[in-house]
Amino acid sequence: MTFVVTENCIKCKYMDCVEVCPVDCFHFGPNFLVIDPDECIDCTLCEPECPVEAIFSEEELPAGQEDFKQLNAELAKQWPVITEKGEPPADAKQWEGRPDKRELLER
Repeated sequence: MTFVVTENCIKCKYMDCVEVCPVDCFHFGPNFLVIDPDECIDCTLCEPECPVEAIFSEEELPAGQEDFKQLNAELAKQWPVITEKGEPPADAKQWEGRPDKRELLER
């Protein structure tokens, strides 16, 4: 099993999850983070660290977010690994909890 970053992370990208990951499975893009399913060891440490509740186990993905499992796998192959927490976008608070951010994902 793996954990999956979902739509709530788009344009928030807080990165609290990165610091607790023991296997460096997070990858970062312009306005979103993803988890590499081949590296994730299902330790569960990242899920409670996300302040916008964007991380779920693949078995507990919210309805309508199931395609983020494949999206995480795809983008993890393209984006670089991140191992240290960085600064979130300046406008991250504005985007917390907003629905329908999928079209805002920058690749």
